[in-house]
Amino acid sequence: MSDILITHSYFLSLDPKQYKTMQPYPPLGTLYAVSVLREAGVNVSFYDTMFSLDGSCIEALLIEERPSVFIIYDDCFNYLNKMCLSKMRDEAHKMIRLAKVYGCKVIVYSSDATDHAQAYIQQGADFVLSGEGEITLKELTQALFNKQNDDYSSINGLTYIQHNTIVSTDKRTVIHELDSLPLPAWDVVDINAYKSRWLKKHGYFSLNMVTTRGCPYKCNWCAKPIYGNRYNSHSPERIIQELVLLKQAFNPDHIWFCDDIFGLKPNWIHTFSALIQEKKIVISFKIQSRADLLIQDETVQYLGEAGCKEVWIGAESGSQNILDAMDKGITIEQIHTSSKLLKKHNIKPCFFLQFGYPGETMENIESTIRMIHELLPEDIGISVSYPLPGTVFYNRVKDELTSKSNWVDSDDLDLMFKNTYSPGFYKQLHRYVHKTYREHQAKYYLKQLFQTNHTNKKVPYKRMAALPYYYVMAKLEKYRLTKYSNVY
Repeated sequence: MSDILITHSYFLSLDPKQYKTMQPYPPLGTLYAVSVLREAGVNVSFYDTMFSLDGSCIEALLIEERPSVFIIYDDCFNYLNKMCLSKMRDEAHKMIRLAKVYGCKVIVYSSDATDHAQAYIQQGADFVLSGEGEITLKELTQALFNKQNDDYSSINGLTYIQHNTIVSTDKRTVIHELDSLPLPAWDVVDINAYKSRWLKKHGYFSLNMVTTRGCPYKCNWCAKPIYGNRYNSHSPERIIQELVLLKQAFNPDHIWFCDDIFGLKPNWIHTFSALIQEKKIVISFKIQSRADLLIQDETVQYLGEAGCKEVWIGAESGSQNILDAMDKGITIEQIHTSSKLLKKHNIKPCFFLQFGYPGETMENIESTIRMIHELLPEDIGISVSYPLPGTVFYNRVKDELTSKSNWVDSDDLDLMFKNTYSPGFYKQLHRYVHKTYREHQAKYYLKQLFQTNHTNKKVPYKRMAALPYYYVMAKLEKYRLTKYSNVY
């Protein structure tokens, strides 16, 4: 038996694209919550829904553990949770209803619940947390177990029902000293369940860490329901401590630092790199960053020396007009400079790209495709503009979100508002851009093979061998695009 049963609401099997990709990461945000509750002396059990079929999986645990409090605490460091997918919302609602059947007080924390607290309360949730969750969760559970009164108005970051009315308390101030938090409760995770899937699919094992919280930039389509525009950082020393512990306990081959922006504070990357080398830690990792933060040779050099092998940049568009309309705060020149610097230091640049921003023209689209062909990043992730509550972009188009306002899963990519071209056009554009990108990439590798001595270098023979396929498919997908546009 336990006082609290805590879980999250992401189910890999319900997200076909991610299931096929098979790169599962433990719910890091949930693990932080577990460690904070433990530190407060709470008897807590954890259940990981990652590999379960649906929300009904918790019923047996509710019977066995008989918790008085049931918590759905999502990993808000993972972009899949930030997407607020409707399939996962449905399963969260199912778990809420089940927990109420077994007499639990129900607490929910997620980006989606922050945006739609009333909907979760209507399903039976007693409390929805907003803002940074750990301290609010600790104070709320202490109040619930003390049972002195039912006045929760002094606990910041709460939404709940009082006298048949939904009320919200003051906003929670974010934690500035992140090192004050205990380390995530890695011991509650079935690491072998993750490791076996990684090894079977990819031949190596990756784990996730986070060094910061939040993002200070103001891209007007980017939803920030948890941290807003705040940005706080762990010290490099603390991150090294956790990295050493993970290596000793689980021996991962690779780390995904899932920060929105890695190493923004002055000298952070330099210190981190120096400590990695001093401790003789050998591990490869990938990060997310911005083009304007990677235009100094020295900074990129430090990343390479630390073991960084891959950087995902929010390039978004090859059109400066679109970048400016997004309030992205970067230039096309910076995208070019950062990509070339990363390659110089043997780090693979990868691009997040976004089509369908309001006002986008065929000229803008063609500029983006030319940029991809010219810079040839190691990989690309293509999306269409996705309006989430709390953004300037959402406010512009919210009146058009009549039949649908959230994607079903991460491969939905439906354009849910009126734009220059139809939703069908953007789905077909997605297919075409991927095929023509792979075609140009294969041509580049083939050309390099004959121009350079590749002895002792890993040659991507499979990608080169796929050139005929991508050449034909790029032509075919371009032809299919003519169904939606007279330009191609």
